[in-house]
Amino acid sequence: MSQDGTKSTDTWTKVGRGLAKGLGIELEDPVHNERVTRGESVFSVTSADTYVEEEPTVAEWLRQVAPTGQTVVQYFINLFPFLKWIGRYNLQWLIGDLIAGITVGAVVVPQSMAYAELAKLPVEFGLYSSFMGVLIYWFFATSKDITIGPVAVLSTVTGNVVIKAQEQIPDMPPWIVTSALAIICGGIVTFLGLVRMGWLVEFISLTAITAFMTGSAISIAAGQVPAMMGISGFSTRDATYQVIINTLKGLPRTNINAAMGLSALFLLYLIRFTCGYAARKQPHRAKLYFFLSTLRTAFVILFYTMISAATNLHRRDNPRFRILGNVPRGFQHAKVPELNSTIIRTFTNEIPAAVIVLLIEHISISKSFGRINNYTIDPSQELVAIGVTNLLGPFLGGYPATGSFSRTAIKSKSGVRTPFAGVITAIIVLLAIYALPAVFFYIPNASLSAVIIHAVGDLITPPNTVYQFWRISPLEVPIFFAGVFVTIFTSIENGIYTTIAISAAMLLFRMFKAKGRFLGKVKVHSVIGDHLLNPDQSSGKPRLKQLPKGDPEENTRNIFLPLDHKDGSNPTVEVSAPYPGIFIYRFSEGYNYPNANHYLDYLVASIFKETRRTDPHSYGRLGDRPWNDPGPSRSEMKRIDAAGGVVEDERPTLKAIILDFSSVNNVDVTSVQNLIDVRNQLDRYATPDLVDWHFACINNRWTKRALAAAGFGLPTSAFKDGSAGHWKPIFSVAEIGGSDSAAVAADYRNREDEENQRRASVVAALPADAVTRQSSSEDDAVTEALEKTLSSTKAYGTVKTTDRKVAVVHGLNRPLFHMDLTSALQAAIANIEGKTV
Repeated sequence: MSQDGTKSTDTWTKVGRGLAKGLGIELEDPVHNERVTRGESVFSVTSADTYVEEEPTVAEWLRQVAPTGQTVVQYFINLFPFLKWIGRYNLQWLIGDLIAGITVGAVVVPQSMAYAELAKLPVEFGLYSSFMGVLIYWFFATSKDITIGPVAVLSTVTGNVVIKAQEQIPDMPPWIVTSALAIICGGIVTFLGLVRMGWLVEFISLTAITAFMTGSAISIAAGQVPAMMGISGFSTRDATYQVIINTLKGLPRTNINAAMGLSALFLLYLIRFTCGYAARKQPHRAKLYFFLSTLRTAFVILFYTMISAATNLHRRDNPRFRILGNVPRGFQHAKVPELNSTIIRTFTNEIPAAVIVLLIEHISISKSFGRINNYTIDPSQELVAIGVTNLLGPFLGGYPATGSFSRTAIKSKSGVRTPFAGVITAIIVLLAIYALPAVFFYIPNASLSAVIIHAVGDLITPPNTVYQFWRISPLEVPIFFAGVFVTIFTSIENGIYTTIAISAAMLLFRMFKAKGRFLGKVKVHSVIGDHLLNPDQSSGKPRLKQLPKGDPEENTRNIFLPLDHKDGSNPTVEVSAPYPGIFIYRFSEGYNYPNANHYLDYLVASIFKETRRTDPHSYGRLGDRPWNDPGPSRSEMKRIDAAGGVVEDERPTLKAIILDFSSVNNVDVTSVQNLIDVRNQLDRYATPDLVDWHFACINNRWTKRALAAAGFGLPTSAFKDGSAGHWKPIFSVAEIGGSDSAAVAADYRNREDEENQRRASVVAALPADAVTRQSSSEDDAVTEALEKTLSSTKAYGTVKTTDRKVAVVHGLNRPLFHMDLTSALQAAIANIEGKTV
């Protein structure tokens, strides 16, 4: 830096220090760095480089999160993922996209018209929505499989909005309301995607999603049964259980529509079952049967349309059963959507449910198929994709749309290669909009209801999946059933809110009630897996078959297990306490303000139970004792006096606490303040001694900074009287040269490979009958030569202790922050024994 820059920095530093002094802010640590390295170190400064770990700064954090020019450019490039692959588009990809696009197009046309009826809209609006969904999505897609368009659940939510809007503003056409709903939901989702908040979807658990999908599928299917059977006279928008009851009551009113509906539903399942059975019997034709099964929806609609046309050809004004009727050709409702406060006020309460459905259906489906097909989606970019789709769709008359599970599955199995397949599907839909409206006139409504029931049947979670939930997490199964039952007995929206709220409550409960565990030490042996026990040849007793000596892995080592074996470890294994007066405590669910008190209350209670006060006479008079620690009773005092004032208590006194921070990602002010309070409490309990606090496995620099600011990381005595006293800072060091270094290991492997190659060439040159005779002597000679060669290398040769080069793993300025529990326990024991000497 230039001299002017240095002077400027010094000036600002002086200004900052002066301001801090005026405000009474202490910038320095409670103990100056010179005291940090005081004590008897286990290695000399001539054999190790001094390393002082720098604390992170706010300026450093800001530099990490502040966007750079390159980051900004990359952000805008990532908004259009197709730029990364469109330049490599080829004929093979086009063939796969053509097949998948045409296949999905044959499915999306009848489905979108059926779903438009769920949304209480004319069927052409389903075609408009599906056209815009598949046409726009590929510009922003990070998933090649997802298909955006009308879906059953979102269409049902939209239909509820239409019904409520018509009650408030009867003269308003329903498609005006649905277009406004799409604009609002699309704007919200687009904003979330642009600010890269796709991680919000992770708050919705899989249990909540499956419960919502199952309850919604049952609700939708139950609402379509009356239309399929020709039963009328009640509202199918009532609670699901009421619809089921009214349907059963109305069975005597079944008419000829049931023939067109029930037979269509039966035919759909028959075709799927037949094709699945044939594919299992003839695996070499599985692809053919898959496409036949995929086209079953289009085939059934065309078949029943032909029957309807033949039956009602001369009865257009008085058909024998309900048919769709006139479907306008082209985009008859294309215009700028109306958006005003009057319209928005009609569906304000339904916006959260609509947005949640948009998110969870699309993201969960795209993630699932991304894992199946070995690619990763960007949730934030996917939000941009569905958001922009819903923003632009209403200009052609579309209503809210999102990812479809059934059409995505078909697209994936059809062999789609890129998101460009959506353009092919858009062309098919466009042809249907302009070329097939005359055919759509005769489509039976009952057959469309059968298509919907058949489609949503795949969304119902099978019993085996629920059983797997039970095996993995029994507590989440009641959440699943709660979501399903609430959906059935109230509404889909309430089911969504219920599952999300209960999942969040369970997450918070686990966080608040997280319980730490006290650990003990166990010595374990590394053994050969398939021969754990072998009889000792000399004594006949079983013994452990350990790894051969000289293996780079140690045969024995110490591990730390919960003292209560609540982790599932073998209860017959005896876990010993680490050392009298030392406690190792592991956090299980992080350490922050929600669970800090619960953690530390259990810690303190257990310590009080397992130890005794260092000085039982620390209270001069009875009245000096606090009310919550009244001391021994009168009868106990009589026994103590009879024993000459000696308290018979074999429990140890508290010496040190080791906290395992391996599960702690960060801490906050509340959690650290609780640690300070407990430290002061236990110091009073251990007076006149002081308790040392050791921390192991801290993985975050900001956590170290927070603990250091609270006075942790150094012996407690250094903060009480300013003197570190007689204590041993024991550090973990790594060898960066000598016989145990990485360079030696690499050199050893290289030379061993060279010797193996040389031996192979020698053996290959020998006659066949000489190989057997030479094998033993050759092995001995090669082994001796290899050992001699390796021992002569500079890296592997004998290195004097004074020549070994080592480096500390963690900083010397925080000696009570340890890399693992073993080093923490070693340091704690060494300092305790050092105090007693």
